[in-house]
Amino acid sequence: MKVIGLMSGTSADGIDAALTEIRGEGLKTKIKLIAFETYSFPRKVRKMILNASDPKTARIDQICHLNFYLGELFAEAARAVAKKAGLGIREVDLIGSHGQTIHHLPREKREGGYKIRSTLQIGEPSIIAERTGVATVADFRPRDIAAGGEGAPLSPYLHYLLFSNNKKGLAVQNLGGISNITFIPARAGIKDILAFDNGPGNMLIDGVVERLTQGRSRYDKYGRRAAKGKVNSGLLKQLLKHPFIHQPPPKSTGREQFGARLIDDIIKSAGRKKIPITDLMATITAFTAHCIGISLEKFILPRYQLVEMIVGGGGVGNPVLMSMLKERLKPLRISTFEDYRLDSDAIEAIAFALLAYETIQSRPGNIPAATGATGSVILGKIVPGTNPNC
Repeated sequence: MKVIGLMSGTSADGIDAALTEIRGEGLKTKIKLIAFETYSFPRKVRKMILNASDPKTARIDQICHLNFYLGELFAEAARAVAKKAGLGIREVDLIGSHGQTIHHLPREKREGGYKIRSTLQIGEPSIIAERTGVATVADFRPRDIAAGGEGAPLSPYLHYLLFSNNKKGLAVQNLGGISNITFIPARAGIKDILAFDNGPGNMLIDGVVERLTQGRSRYDKYGRRAAKGKVNSGLLKQLLKHPFIHQPPPKSTGREQFGARLIDDIIKSAGRKKIPITDLMATITAFTAHCIGISLEKFILPRYQLVEMIVGGGGVGNPVLMSMLKERLKPLRISTFEDYRLDSDAIEAIAFALLAYETIQSRPGNIPAATGATGSVILGKIVPGTNPNC
């Protein structure tokens, strides 16, 4: 099947679109990346997403409108990546869309005698199916939550498929807006893996830069600001007290813990301490690296032997972050998806193409050991296409 995976992460900077060819079943599944592109959101759209994600600024009428608007943009991205590959959209068999998370509340809250966990992704899949004619699978997280899980992380299914035939313990570390890790023990079965969010990835780095430059810069390109600064040990120590860092898995997080509120606190603290911008950027970047190191030391290394970490996601393009990560994790071998002839930027979009492929064939896509669900479940909701072949 030719399957397009669509993904917009917590950084809300654009839509990753991966056109794949998938065949086979189980560990014999083969995935070929045909085309990939990131379609950046206009500045106005990103602001709408961030406003909708913050309880202080969110309005229900804007969320309603944005859900359908993003559906149009996701559909446009699907058509564009098919065109890039030289295909008509009707030659595509299936689309898997993660959508855009605007709120994620994985911790239980008692309500009317029920234990409620919740999550909300927007980017209306009915629009995608109608505009493309292609059957669309979306809203993957809620079914796992219904089964007692956190609805995240979901990429470990792909990580296991790609790296399960290993004779050594290895970890796959994604550096997206949020960092998440998948640990695959040597000769592991799918029930043996451990995966969880392990803190902020690019989210705080991007957020602080954007706030301090009043929107002129959306991220610290190549880590240039951080490279000119020195880590402030006092602020770093303060940040590392964040309770999520020390919370045992299963666990997942997002803007609710590492978004606007924490950015406000960091900037205020830096102002009181008179920390220069370059030192602040170095410290925030170090915070991401230390969160990953702590997650290994607390939850993986006491029980398992780890030989290698394979890193992917947008953070791979930040040499300062990668250097800090290598220094923090010495003597662990650090490699990237590119070392395995894979695309770091495309990997999460590929994951949702794979999950859609599994769903359409009535096969489970979650990993209970990662999400905390009580069992394996078929993920997502299917919107039929208008194309008879879909």
